Order: sequence, then structure tokens, then C-alpha cells
Amino acid sequence: MTKLPRKTPPDRALAATVKESKAPAISRAAAVLRLLGKSDTPLGLQTIARELGLVPSTCLYVLRALVVEELVAFDADTKRYALEAGVLTLARQWLRRNQFPDLAQPVLDRVAQDFGVTMLGVQIVGLDHIIAVAVSRSSNAIQLSTQVGSRFPALISATGRCIAAFGDYPESELETRFRTLRWDEPPTFEAWKQQVAETKVQGFGVDESSYIAGVTVVAAPVWKGGGNPSHALVAIGISGALKPRNVVALGEALRASARDLSGNLTGG
Repeated sequence: MTKLPRKTPPDRALAATVKESKAPAISRAAAVLRLLGKSDTPLGLQTIARELGLVPSTCLYVLRALVVEELVAFDADTKRYALEAGVLTLARQWLRRNQFPDLAQPVLDRVAQDFGVTMLGVQIVGLDHIIAVAVSRSSNAIQLSTQVGSRFPALISATGRCIAAFGDYPESELETRFRTLRWDEPPTFEAWKQQVAETKVQGFGVDESSYIAGVTVVAAPVWKGGGNPSHALVAIGISGALKPRNVVALGEALRASARDLSGNLTGG
């Protein structure tokens, strides 16, 4: 199984978010929840504090508050913490009001099987990040560790080209964000800008081995109303298995599906 490399270690990213936050109490709680959500096993106090760069006493205070709110569970025997079922209440409310995952899933399933790729439906959170909210894999697709809830920098890979091409963002801000991205084979900013321009013309973005060596990513933007794109359809496959004509056909399929989804989300 091929796993998606982590471009920024989650502990560093979460710790940086907490350090730079103007609402540290909220950021600490959110960071703890994200860390526990990423972990396959329950974690102890010292591990959580170390991963997030927190003083253990502060970390303990946050954990106890989350336990009281039934968002985190504490095992008295092992002295470890894990997510509690209370997080499902929050997730259920989000799923109830967000149409995109349900509308996108049949599209993801169809394209994944037609092209033998892994498909993601992602939600765009400005220039901060994108979040996978739906996933589909074909039987012969590259197997990625990406799951619902995975977060990535907004401007990375093919999706980032779509966000830059169809979003109303000043070039200076795009360049600042671009300089922080980590690629296996990083393009220059000038080359990236040219790719963004091509994305705007063709209606879909392509990343061939830049983000992850040997992996091609194709994405098309989805709108919910006017303004900047709200979501994107993302296809991921092994570069050697995706011939140039198949990449174009895949991009066109994503573009058409994204257009239909946009109409359904806006009621058009």
C-alpha cells in the first residue's frame, strides 16, 4: 500500500497553530482534538503535551475540560486519552446541513471506477487549508492513507492551482503562501503561476509528480453560490498509469461533474 507522505508533521503544524493563535484556550482544545483524531491509539498526557508543545499542567487542564464536555474519554487504567462519542454530535450537525458529501459521493464512486483512481471531495477553507469530506477508491487505485477529515495546505498540488485560478486573491498573498509549501519536486513560483493560468483556461488543474513524486493529481473547482470556490473534486493516481490523454479525459470528466455539482449546490 502506498501512503500519502506528510508534507508537514501534524505535531509541528498543530503546535504552530496554538502558538500563533489569538484565542489560545480554544486553539489548545482544538489541537488536542485533532491530535487524538489523527492517532490510531489512545495517547498519554506527556505524549500529547510534547506533540503540541504545551506545558503538561496546561495540557491536563484542557484534557479535563474536554472530558467533562464528553468530547474526550479518559481510561483510568492506562492513563490515556481518546476521542469520545460526543464528537459525533458535532459531526452529525455538520453533516445534516452540508449537502456536498452526499451529492459528491456518487460522482466520486463513478469517476474512481471509470479511471482507476482515488477520489476525494474536499472543502476549501480560504487560503488556510482544504479538508477531505468524502473519499472513494477503485479496486485497482493507488491506496492512500487519506481519510475523511484529513487536512492539507490550501495551495498545494492541483487543488491549490484551482483555488489560485478561480479565487479572488492578490498575487502577493498567493506568493507568501506558496513559499511555505513543501513539495517533492517544487515548481518555481513563476512556473506555478503559468500552471495556474492554464488551469483557469481549461477548467481543471493538474499536478504531475510535483507534490508527490510519481503521483499525478487532477482537480476541478466546485462552487456553492458566488465568490470563490467552496469545494473541489480531486483525483489521485500513479503517474505511470495515467497516460497524457487519460489525464485530459479525467480532467474533463471532473470539470463536467464539478459543474453539475455546483448547480445542485446552488439549486440551479
